[in-house]
Amino acid sequence: MKVILGLGKIKKISHSVITIGIFDGVHLGHQLILEKVKIFARRIKGKSVVITFYPHPAGEESLLSLKHRLKLISQFGIDICVVINFTKEFSRICASDFVKDILVKKFSPTAIFIGENFTFGKDARGDVKLLKELAVKYGFKLYIIPVLRQDNKIISSTYIRSLIKRGDIGLAQKLLGHPVSLLGTVISGYGWARTWNIPTANINPHHEVLPKGGVYAVEVNLNKRIFDGVCYIGRPSLVKDKKNQRIEVHIFNLKKKIYGKDLEILFIKRLRNSRSFSSQELLIRQIKKDIKKAKKVLSKQRPF
Repeated sequence: MKVILGLGKIKKISHSVITIGIFDGVHLGHQLILEKVKIFARRIKGKSVVITFYPHPAGEESLLSLKHRLKLISQFGIDICVVINFTKEFSRICASDFVKDILVKKFSPTAIFIGENFTFGKDARGDVKLLKELAVKYGFKLYIIPVLRQDNKIISSTYIRSLIKRGDIGLAQKLLGHPVSLLGTVISGYGWARTWNIPTANINPHHEVLPKGGVYAVEVNLNKRIFDGVCYIGRPSLVKDKKNQRIEVHIFNLKKKIYGKDLEILFIKRLRNSRSFSSQELLIRQIKKDIKKAKKVLSKQRPF
């Protein structure tokens, strides 16, 4: 997939099949639209194009970093993804001008696919009704994709954010269609766990939405190699520091130092809540129990 950062870098793209949105999480509803765009574009021998925005237009906490989002979108066989820098100036463009000056002039769309609750333009005043009128005016086909529902709830990034924050990993990954995951960089920590012969990698996350504090059985994707592990999210268990939440992952069967490396943590199952311990000995004993439990969980068939 070709990634274009900014509208100014676009040379006119003709015969395009477009979808537009944030695609935060790239959940099942997003995946349905991406698949339809890809299939339609291939059928007419056109270019499949995703137009997305960064940062989030509504200022929402992100489920995925931009890098992670682009990686997932690329897996659906999309030809081009354009990332528009969502500035104050851009936010003032009215809906009709967005279609005329950007979609039509720069992309010459043959077809546009959107979800039924799609809004766009200044103050989100543009909607499906307006886009239908503009489709007739500018001569492109418009396909409206109904929202997907789970237990009568619309599958949305907002709903999935709430599930992840309360620790409902199972339902969140069911709606995402892929594991709840975290992309981040390994940074230095206290170094205590290494002296206990249970080394952990401390993670600086690339996005804002994190699972509820606790201990999780996880997979770790490091340089395209998958390791099993156990992850802790919360305040240091032996330090009374209410502001300093940490993300630490103990990666099974990994001995080398990985400071400065990026890795992806895939959350498989929540094992317990975070808690404080009155002594180092009690904490070590609990960590060993967590590792044993995580290995048991991870030895079974996994959902993804």
